[in-house]
Amino acid sequence: MKNEIEKFLQLSLYTLSHHNSTYFIHQLAVDAFAAQTADEKTKPIKIIFALVGLYLVIEQGRSGRDAQLAHMRLAKNKGDWPSITLPVARGYINVADVLKTKEGVLRDEKIMDWCKEVWMAYSASHEEIRKLMRERLK
Repeated sequence: MKNEIEKFLQLSLYTLSHHNSTYFIHQLAVDAFAAQTADEKTKPIKIIFALVGLYLVIEQGRSGRDAQLAHMRLAKNKGDWPSITLPVARGYINVADVLKTKEGVLRDEKIMDWCKEVWMAYSASHEEIRKLMRERLK
């Protein structure tokens, strides 16, 4: 896992210096990485926030900035967060694959593909995330 974190930090240098700050691609990478690398020790709130971000970007066509704002709104909701069943397989694209892709449009597209793969891996939890969005982000 240490190697994966190092790779994610390397990718973060790219995403945080990205010129399209309105779209905020860094949030997409954060959410994909969090959902893909979650384990039984990961707090439910981290998994929920990651899946909410992926939901907004993949299903709603929103930006990473919109996902970040949703996280901020959700953080104001106190209470318990539902437990999400972690899928065994979480997509065939990972942070190393993204880093191997040439910087620029191709890497940005790879990040989006990564998000789609991870979101689809959690298909059993999609309805739970939609319900949470309806209830907590009215």
